Amino acid sequence: MKNSQFPEIPLEAWRPTKNTLHLYCQIVGKIRLGMHPHLNHWWHVPLYVTPRGLSTHTIPFKSGNFEIELDLCQHRLVIKTNTGRQEDFGLYDGLTVADFYSSVLANLAKLGIEPKIKPIPYEAPSTTPFPEDIENKSYDKEYIERAHQTLVIVDGILNEFRGRFLGKSTPVHMFWHSFDLALTRFSGKRAPVREGANRVEREAYSHEVISFGFWFGDDRVPDPAFYSYTAPEPEGLAAEPLAPASAQWAESNGGHLALLMYRDVRTAEDPHGRIVEFLESAYQAGAKRAGWSISEFSAY
Repeated sequence: MKNSQFPEIPLEAWRPTKNTLHLYCQIVGKIRLGMHPHLNHWWHVPLYVTPRGLSTHTIPFKSGNFEIELDLCQHRLVIKTNTGRQEDFGLYDGLTVADFYSSVLANLAKLGIEPKIKPIPYEAPSTTPFPEDIENKSYDKEYIERAHQTLVIVDGILNEFRGRFLGKSTPVHMFWHSFDLALTRFSGKRAPVREGANRVEREAYSHEVISFGFWFGDDRVPDPAFYSYTAPEPEGLAAEPLAPASAQWAESNGGHLALLMYRDVRTAEDPHGRIVEFLESAYQAGAKRAGWSISEFSAY
């Protein structure tokens, strides 16, 4: 049985569009990164799901603030300021990353906003500098709308799951480098610095975490999936049971990911319940093996 709330969105059907959207998000995300005050664990970096698409939320600027939103319903890039001024332009099939980049900067300049960013992708499906990228230009509106619908539903479920935890946790946010919607819980304990960790990793994993999220698929996992991992990974994590029965542990970067494939959710009678069941089982596995105080953090 298919659930109409969860549209079919196989990776190969929209990979060129996904790659283009990913790069659009990198440009917008880098502007937020460059202009928003630093927050712990890089919380000033991500984008956020909105009823209309993906947004930077408020970015302070001079004596006011502004917001950039990728409106994936009307297919426009919209910039708004606290003074009521607005600039926007259309998103369409054939809009190259280079043209998107120049249009964003030109419209910001009209509002007196001139961000300085490194105009190169970061861990993205392209290494071409943004001003030179005329290859990535696919924008299939049907799949963009399916992706947005999926993100809206998953965002709501992750926010519900966030409310079950009394400890420190991130907002539910969209990381534009890896293009995944994520939520992270913290034990409050310091974590050892991983040998060879870069500046981003040292800050992101300064404390013990269990992370959860959803992404649309990549070369390693070529289908949309829900995931969870525990960092640092405790011994025996992958021996813990996961639910529902279709969930599994997969090796990843020398560790383990808990995975629940999106296709298994779509065919479930209760997809919402299946996702929450998976998230909770992954949390219980990580918290048990890492020695977290599960009862102390439980909101129920």
